[in-house]
Amino acid sequence: MLNFLKKKKIIPVVHMNGIIGNIGGLRNGITISSIESLLEKAFKIKNSSAVAIVINSPGGSPVQSSLIYKRITKLAKKNKTKVIFFVEDIAASGGYYIACAGDEIYVDENSIVGSIGVIHASFGFDKLIKKYGIERRIFTTGKHKSILDSFQKQKLKDVKKLKSIQIEIFKNFKDVVLKSRMKKINKENKNIFSGSFWTGKDSVKLGLADGVGDLKTIMEKKFGKKLKYIPIKPKKSFLKGILSKSFYSEDLIDTKKIINDMMTYMESRNIWGRYGF
Repeated sequence: MLNFLKKKKIIPVVHMNGIIGNIGGLRNGITISSIESLLEKAFKIKNSSAVAIVINSPGGSPVQSSLIYKRITKLAKKNKTKVIFFVEDIAASGGYYIACAGDEIYVDENSIVGSIGVIHASFGFDKLIKKYGIERRIFTTGKHKSILDSFQKQKLKDVKKLKSIQIEIFKNFKDVVLKSRMKKINKENKNIFSGSFWTGKDSVKLGLADGVGDLKTIMEKKFGKKLKYIPIKPKKSFLKGILSKSFYSEDLIDTKKIINDMMTYMESRNIWGRYGF
């Protein structure tokens, strides 16, 4: 057949960008509810050569990471479609968890990859309220309901309880990585599961990624140059646009919400900041 008569091969492209989980305010994190319809749409496209997923996330909720990972693998199996992940700036922690749903993972040489582990971070205000003569009053119907309360002194038994949960979640994370990467990583390399992270180039050496390259370059190598990329984007919400424009208008100012959004933003920046972004 003449080359110019050949049909272009179809590549649906889904983008995942941001912290994983509900982060509050009008900013959306990556959640199963926000991404599921896009994934279903991508996998429903007939005769696609593969589904490309571009991810840029420092992690977040282990539950949402797990749900998204499971949804991608289920859709890929159901539709018998290959999934190829492309890491932009970062795929760390939950971001890498999700990337493990891919048959292959490609990175930029300067991407940040890894951080396979579980973290819990909070503040302790017990000394602060004591300094200002503030009394903390808590009434519960269960002896463990006030566990890890930020306004009480940290208790060893509370920390032990938290660590036991972290260990279980960490095991699930490790199982996903080992299942996904199988013979590609060195299971004996303890650094892989230390919570450390690496550049894209080094992640390939460790077996956490399959190669260095951008979406179009890799796809052309695999499927040829006659490709048709179909970006899968969420529908624009007219109501959300109106709300975002008027969010800080005089009639809608909510001090408590503004403070909450500021705290959320600071926490978000802290998560990105761990990896130099």
